[in-house]
Amino acid sequence: MKIVILGAGVIGVTSAWYLAKAGHEVTVIDRQSGAALETSFANAGEVSPGYSSPWAAPGIPQKALKWLFMENAPLIVRPTVDPDTIRWMMAMLRNCTKARYSLNKGRMVRLAEYSRDCLINLRQDTGIQYDQRMQGTLEVFRKQQQMDNIGKDVEVLRAGGVPFEILDAAGCARAEPGIDASKIVGGLRLPNDETGDCYKFTTGLAERAATLGVTFIYDVDIRALRHEGTRVVAVETSNGDIEADLFVGALGSYTPKLVRPLGLDLPVYPVKGYSLTVPIINAAKAPVSTVMDETYKVAITRLGDRIRIGGMAEIARFSTDLPPARQATLTQSVEGLFGGAGDQSQAKFWSGLRPMTPDGTPVIGATRYKNFYLNTGHGTLGWTMSCGSARVLADLISGATPEIETGDLSLSRYA
Repeated sequence: MKIVILGAGVIGVTSAWYLAKAGHEVTVIDRQSGAALETSFANAGEVSPGYSSPWAAPGIPQKALKWLFMENAPLIVRPTVDPDTIRWMMAMLRNCTKARYSLNKGRMVRLAEYSRDCLINLRQDTGIQYDQRMQGTLEVFRKQQQMDNIGKDVEVLRAGGVPFEILDAAGCARAEPGIDASKIVGGLRLPNDETGDCYKFTTGLAERAATLGVTFIYDVDIRALRHEGTRVVAVETSNGDIEADLFVGALGSYTPKLVRPLGLDLPVYPVKGYSLTVPIINAAKAPVSTVMDETYKVAITRLGDRIRIGGMAEIARFSTDLPPARQATLTQSVEGLFGGAGDQSQAKFWSGLRPMTPDGTPVIGATRYKNFYLNTGHGTLGWTMSCGSARVLADLISGATPEIETGDLSLSRYA
């Protein structure tokens, strides 16, 4: 079957890989000059199935009000009267109940754990290298109240069979010798989590996919989907129409605009995130793997000879500006825990738009158009969930039974 994938981020490229492995003729189209040049370019670098949690959680509405007045708030809301923003935020607030949080986190962990297994198999099959490390993730708490509130997360981890360790400050220092243990009271460690450079992975996999016959078309604007009845017949681009037997929407935050003329209401919103990348100048003080700073909602990750500091969530539509105050928050987090490990004078500051759904779970699978599928809405977890999402998509398209439950992943759950 001839398949066109719209988008060459980590989701689009992994989808191309698994569909090509299943025997399909695949073409990937993207407006950028290469793969992984938008949201996948400089993300936090963590592959953390156990920390796959929706932003919508009990207590978030109250915390959000407090964050509005904080200098280094993990959530920033820029004033807007945009209807899409208001509608998405209201839908997110409806998911801030204990019952919905448990439901959403459970299915996110299910997909993320499966994705980690798919990544392991892919790495073994291809030998791909991307500054990967398999030394776990450590979430650290600066306040005792934060540590006292991990019960609901531990329940989900235990129910999902995810290994974890609850550590005091000394235990955290044993796992991460470079950390300033005086700044923390303890942590929650997931030993099976991984880290790696998403950009290196995606570009490397794109090269391997090309050897399977996947065609990549870059520098092309995707303008619209042309349909007849319940079938999409072509994608209209700046290079003309491209026809195929089946189409996959994997444009991240830009997917809703593409599918709206088809009458598809896709609740994916561009939640802005930031990252810093700094060279390591003192390896003994640098993190071993990923450390998540619960206070700032920031992930600090070792990527080869670099440290990637990523985090925060900003509701600002499609803005990609780089306010100095956001950089200061990332710097404050990493310097507080790993002071002197990286050269902040050489920091590269970046922002990207994470495609987030109100319930945190991505949208994967069929639509009411028989030959149009979606693989989008992964939020902060595109890297974590990429391989599993792509494998699920390839199975669904190829008529194979997926290895995990997928009935609650499609767009139909919002009907």
